[in-house]
Amino acid sequence: MSGSNINSVFYASSYHPIQAGSIDGTDILPHDNAVYRAHLCSSAGLYDPFGDPKVIGDPYCTVFVGRLSHLTTEYTLHKAMSKYGRVKNLRLVRHIVTGASRGYAFVEYETEREMLRAYKDAHHSIIDDCEIIVDYNRQQLMPGWIPRRLGGGLGGKKESGQLRFGGRERPFRAPLRPIPYDDLKRLGIPPPPEGRYMSRYQVPSPPRRERSSVDREEGSRRRRSMERERHARKSSSVDREERSRKRRSSSSMDQEEHSHRTSIEKKEEQHYTERTSRDRDDRSYSRKPVEREEHYDKREHSHKKSHKDRDRDHSHKRRK
Repeated sequence: MSGSNINSVFYASSYHPIQAGSIDGTDILPHDNAVYRAHLCSSAGLYDPFGDPKVIGDPYCTVFVGRLSHLTTEYTLHKAMSKYGRVKNLRLVRHIVTGASRGYAFVEYETEREMLRAYKDAHHSIIDDCEIIVDYNRQQLMPGWIPRRLGGGLGGKKESGQLRFGGRERPFRAPLRPIPYDDLKRLGIPPPPEGRYMSRYQVPSPPRRERSSVDREEGSRRRRSMERERHARKSSSVDREERSRKRRSSSSMDQEEHSHRTSIEKKEEQHYTERTSRDRDDRSYSRKPVEREEHYDKREHSHKKSHKDRDRDHSHKRRK
């Protein structure tokens, strides 16, 4: 295989015990007794994933939470997982005899969107000083699932010597040796997806619900209604913008008209002021000669009167 496959991984879409025990998903023989036991359970159909009466709720809205502290309670877990959505149901698995926590739980959310948010964001978060892992509900959604107590499961620790690959925590590595396609086909093991490997840092998508024709019709009707609402909001925003533009244009026109009227009034006032001052000057100029004439007439009259008085006095003296 090419060197580019060294850091490439892939994830199991269905569960096969022999493949889960292989680091690259190409083993054709069980490498420990637990894998052999899980293979026998799978071949004989001894495990029914839907036979547990305690398993309730919608599996597409449920996440598996593992590696919990044995001191974590339902209240603490509910408070921590409520950050990602509305928790509809929570089941902390406990020992049937002692009642102690087994270190894992199942949390059901109201919607698939909230479940996906918890699936992506709650993985490797800290609850009660323990780093948890979050996965989808493989018990009900992964074909061929065998639990850990029967030798199956996924993940695990190196100290246990029972590592299981293909899950979110320990994916399969891209094979570095030739793939035995014939043997894998004989055992019913799906071969590695050559050319479609993923990066170790990519988040695998959980299974999605198959939509029926009714759901598709409902979704298309919902999309149409959302498009109508979006178009109505857009048209209303356009109308508001048009009205605001009209108001701005009308206000600008009013301002122009007001400024024009003000300028006209100022011109009229200036013209009236000029005309008034000119009339005042004309009246003052016309009044001055009349006053001078009256002054001369008064002087002449007084002069004549004084001459008459003198003549009258002279005549009176001669008669005496």
